[in-house]
Amino acid sequence: MTKDTEQRNQLVKHLEGGLAYASIESFLDAIPFEKIGIRPTGLPYSFYEIFFHMAFAQKDILEYTISGDYQTHNWPDDYWPGKQAPDSQEDWEDLKADYFEDRRLLKEFILDLNNDLNKPVVNSKEHTLLREIFLVVEHTAYHTGQLLIIERLLGVYDN
Repeated sequence: MTKDTEQRNQLVKHLEGGLAYASIESFLDAIPFEKIGIRPTGLPYSFYEIFFHMAFAQKDILEYTISGDYQTHNWPDDYWPGKQAPDSQEDWEDLKADYFEDRRLLKEFILDLNNDLNKPVVNSKEHTLLREIFLVVEHTAYHTGQLLIIERLLGVYDN
């Protein structure tokens, strides 16, 4: 295995989580649908709002990184759902599926040796693929902690 391949595999491990913070898969389905829209006392967001934000930001970074049709979104309005809970369980399941599909696409892009980690992505002259990967990893780690705190406050997570 080449050094480049090893580095890419390590980046994917960090993208998936579970090294320095819990993986989303380890707790995402623990919260009942009835609780994902509750904002615990003193917190400005529900579990759903934060997860929506994570999924939207990941999709935005993925599209920024690989799509020639990328359109800039309005911050902060487009990055938050504008409601505390999804309209239905089906919408919630679709959001989760979209999140994991986008992460899978990003992992494939990272592992493709034809994509230079140190060259600018398609929509930038200065932002490299490596920078965009780090951005997703940091953002995911930050909000994963928030999701776990919300689960704890709602009595769902007790690890």
